[in-house]
Amino acid sequence: MSPESREPQKSQSPPGLPALGVLLVDARGRIGEFRGEWCGLWSLRPIGGGIEWTVEPAQVQRATQDQELRARTAYANARSRGERL
Repeated sequence: MSPESREPQKSQSPPGLPALGVLLVDARGRIGEFRGEWCGLWSLRPIGGGIEWTVEPAQVQRATQDQELRARTAYANARSRGERL
């Protein structure tokens, strides 16, 4: 058995689906982590957890580096202040 066959396989998303945890921006400007697909809708949730919401795949785009940095910084700041997230 070759060493390559003993390595754990990475879970791959079906074509067209982002990887779990990728940050996406919906049409309303909300940033959320991709959680999966169900009945043609994508499920997103706020960074760090919270109530998920569903979106049409055509209504989202991947967050830019600036958007991702702002969202993660806002989450870290709120957490450091002890705010309920």
